[in-house]
Amino acid sequence: MGHLHQDKKILNRVKRLQGQIHAVEQALQQPDNSCISVLQQVAAIKGAVNGLMNELIESHLRHHVIGEQADINQQELDEFLKLLKRYG
Repeated sequence: MGHLHQDKKILNRVKRLQGQIHAVEQALQQPDNSCISVLQQVAAIKGAVNGLMNELIESHLRHHVIGEQADINQQELDEFLKLLKRYG
C-alpha cells in the first residue's frame, strides 16, 4: 500500500483517532468523569476505526485488485462498497 502515504484523507482520519484516544485517556484520569461519557467517547472511536477500515479496504480494491482494468462494472463495484460500509 505504498500509495497510502500520499492519501491526506486517510492520514487525517488517523490523526483524529489519535486525538480521540488521547481524550479517552485524559477522561479516564479524571475522577469526576462518568462511565457513560467515556463509553460514548469509545463508541465514537469504534465508529472512526470502522470508517478508517472501510477507506483502507476501498483504497486497496481500487489500487491493487482492480488497478487499471477497463472492463469493471462500476455499478457493481459501487454496490459492493456500499454493502461493505453498511455491514463491514
